[in-house]
Amino acid sequence: MASGDLERGAKNRGNNSNFPSYYVETAEKQWTSWLIPMFVVASIAVFIVVMYVNDCPKKNFGSERSCVAKFLGRFSFQPLKENPLFGPSSATLEKMGALEWNKVVHGDQGWRLITCMWLHAGVIHVFANMLSLVFIGIRLEQQFGFVRVGLIYLLSGLGGSILSSLFIQQNISVGASGALFGLLGAMLSELLTNWTIYSNKIAALLTLVVIIAINLAVGILPHVDNFAHIGGFFTGFLLGFVLLLRPQFGWVESRQFLADARVKSKHKAYQYMFLMAAAVLLIAGFTLGMVMLFKGENGNDHCSWCHYLSCVPTSKWNCENR
Repeated sequence: MASGDLERGAKNRGNNSNFPSYYVETAEKQWTSWLIPMFVVASIAVFIVVMYVNDCPKKNFGSERSCVAKFLGRFSFQPLKENPLFGPSSATLEKMGALEWNKVVHGDQGWRLITCMWLHAGVIHVFANMLSLVFIGIRLEQQFGFVRVGLIYLLSGLGGSILSSLFIQQNISVGASGALFGLLGAMLSELLTNWTIYSNKIAALLTLVVIIAINLAVGILPHVDNFAHIGGFFTGFLLGFVLLLRPQFGWVESRQFLADARVKSKHKAYQYMFLMAAAVLLIAGFTLGMVMLFKGENGNDHCSWCHYLSCVPTSKWNCENR
């Protein structure tokens, strides 16, 4: 995007077919996935509406700048110098609900913390994010149901928006990547808290960690909002300990054979410890983040090096106005 617009990680998130397909020894039922497909349809529909509102030919009439794909009429894209992702202008995204710190804090528009996750900077951005959502989200919804996965997705998106607003206050930000990283974080914590029921544990853990690390590393490129990624990831990671517990191995079977008393409880003690610690950290994190945000605090004032988490300047690009 142009320098005034941040998209939440449109790169390297379409290739998620390498997610670990480790075996789970459980008799739990499989759910039918419908919420994640609905999220995909909704995001695409919103993008179409945004392009309709953008109306590049009308707003650039008589200008030296030329819209891209003019045959699409009012759905044609902004000039590539302005938006290389084949999408609308920054002004249109801001009008439609993009995350903008000043409007959230001083304009009483806190709803932007939610609406920004349904907006995308361009065709490339929405395609990469929705493809990733299909690969990650459908599998999780089939295993844990729409309520838990839906909560993780939405709360992770909110967590990413809060952290983004605390550290990036000069640009707008859009995209579902904070919510997507929340699902990744939940996958990791789900593996850890349900460790005893998995086979090939180490391989699954290493694969997942590498995938997460690569995607986070992409966030240090300019015009990518890595704070939304980080905030979403840690929100989802903590929510996974709270919402994605599985019964310990043998508990389901023990209910069917009363003579077998080896398994006394549904969950192990460490699972409850993870749950309580994660719940406390979630409540504290959201409370602190919201208080700092609406007091107008700048996270960079409290962490002089944190800006490097979202952009690392090189000879090829700079990180101005971050």
